[in-house]
Amino acid sequence: MYGFQEITADQLKALREQGGAFTLIDVRSPGEVARGVIDGARHLPLHLLPMSVQQMDKSQPLVFYCLSGGRSAQAAAFAASQGFGQVLNLRGGISAWVNRGFPLVSCPVDKDTLK
Repeated sequence: MYGFQEITADQLKALREQGGAFTLIDVRSPGEVARGVIDGARHLPLHLLPMSVQQMDKSQPLVFYCLSGGRSAQAAAFAASQGFGQVLNLRGGISAWVNRGFPLVSCPVDKDTLK
């Protein structure tokens, strides 16, 4: 499936609780991010991914999410095409996370944006 795998909200929660090393990337717009993020997520709007991918650690698994999983699937496919080994897309996006009752935190967009 385009070089990446899907992960459910429950699987992401378990991965976080196990202390797994990965980079969680929110590809939503700044306005969407202002409503809350999954704790530990870095903000990188989808349109900036091509300009930022070279600065990302290829040895670290990447988990992308958006509102419902569509934009993050695009991001995951792009990252996989750029040689990232383990790339995951949060199935159902942040909506699936919230629907499972998992928390969000506030995120100052400029502070947590990937450089």
